[in-house]
Amino acid sequence: MRFISETSSDGVREQLFTLEEIPGALWTPEGAAGARPLILMGHGGGRHKKAPDVVARARRFVVECGFAVAAVDVPGHGDRPKDERYDKIATENQARVAAGEEPAPLIAGFQALVARQTVPEWRAALTALQRLEHVGVGPVGYWGVSLGCGLGVPFVAAEPRVRAAVLGLGGALASAEAAARITVPVEFLLQWDDERVPRAQGLALFDALASVEKTLHANPGKHGEIPEFETDSSLRFFRRHLGQGHRLVAP
Repeated sequence: MRFISETSSDGVREQLFTLEEIPGALWTPEGAAGARPLILMGHGGGRHKKAPDVVARARRFVVECGFAVAAVDVPGHGDRPKDERYDKIATENQARVAAGEEPAPLIAGFQALVARQTVPEWRAALTALQRLEHVGVGPVGYWGVSLGCGLGVPFVAAEPRVRAAVLGLGGALASAEAAARITVPVEFLLQWDDERVPRAQGLALFDALASVEKTLHANPGKHGEIPEFETDSSLRFFRRHLGQGHRLVAP
């Protein structure tokens, strides 16, 4: 892991890094020392590790819980070079949707393909991050919706270090088999009027999760309209299942 920049503001330290050419960002409390819970955050499709919603959520997890938070660019996103194979498939899928095909099965197939690459990348990133003195080998959580869910479900299923996950805006077509291997607590977000993931597919993915403790948070609105109060709920969820590090402010 090689750090390429570092900044601090309002008590949060942000470090940009590369791990075998994979760009990532790490947020920790300024002056942090010793092990603490780590949240790996998956960004949405067409977005990147420092998308405004990712940064805002990461800073809240750091300030209010004392967590470390990390995000990496998935293939073809952010600071990663374009992948001709993925670009070709995406272009073909756009044409098929324009011709009248349902988007959900196409999205599912594409996410399953990309997950074969991202799951080992994320596991390697997790190992490298936990070697850092200001992160350490503490409990791990995962947060990811939309693309972050399509890639996150197989990651959580494969990674025994993850103790709790917030997932959502994803469907069973891509992830039901992997979901059946997830047994950690899950908070699942579903937008009732989602125009990209059919409601039935989202409910089927929730049903497929093998977790004894799982909660469904269904809210009105379209795919990208998750209410802000769900971040509050995520904070409470991770605090309950991962504990917390040194808080900067009272919750």
